Amino acid sequence: MQILNIAAYKFVALDRLPELQAAVLAAAQSRGIKGTVLLAEEGINLFLAAGRAGIHDFLAWLRTDTRFHDLETKESWSTAQPFRKLLVKVKPEIIRMNHPAIRPSAGRAPAVNAATLKRWLDCGHDDEGRPVVTLDTRNAFEVDVGTFRNAIDWRIDKFTEFPQALLDHRDELQGKTVVSFCTGGIRCEKAAILMQEAGVNHVYQLDGGILKYFEENGHAHFDGECFVFDERRALDPALNPRVQVGALSDS
Repeated sequence: MQILNIAAYKFVALDRLPELQAAVLAAAQSRGIKGTVLLAEEGINLFLAAGRAGIHDFLAWLRTDTRFHDLETKESWSTAQPFRKLLVKVKPEIIRMNHPAIRPSAGRAPAVNAATLKRWLDCGHDDEGRPVVTLDTRNAFEVDVGTFRNAIDWRIDKFTEFPQALLDHRDELQGKTVVSFCTGGIRCEKAAILMQEAGVNHVYQLDGGILKYFEENGHAHFDGECFVFDERRALDPALNPRVQVGALSDS
């Protein structure tokens, strides 16, 4: 597999977005990269693919901006380019929740890493003896492709429905350690902050999301695959694509 796929995000205050948009677009185009980059005042979110050298060179360029110096990526491979074009967009939010009071760049919710979550799920409780539940913050059609065993699934159709779903189910979470998760970490980070503000105690986000968990733990406690928004359709716990995409046109 010769195409390196990366997913990354960072909540960080950004300004002069049109200038940043133009710079990112030029840097990615010059390196033959395709995929999507979303920019907002709250941060950056990207899904990109190209040859290893092009991706690594682009990341080295991006990290020269001090706001992105510690940007972490999740990596997987495919035999061909899974994106048809390159898009760099300025948006109101890098992941839409329609809840402007939630600003992760002002402070993250506590995070649990993949190894710790696996250990907790192995035991059935956290280090203080509280029962651990996983909460899937993704859309219902993504959950249907695969999720953690016995995960809470509120069957939302879009992430903007999460705040109301939390209000409807908040009391069910009390007394438990709740670990929110999503594909790469961005949705569960906003979700964890919202749960904290709603008065749910003992809330964590899964750092790096399902993709980082797969990278470190494989299929442990996870049934099925992880849906991805590109031509690969889904990744199995070994980060292999469901669809081995062929060469795609630029149309």
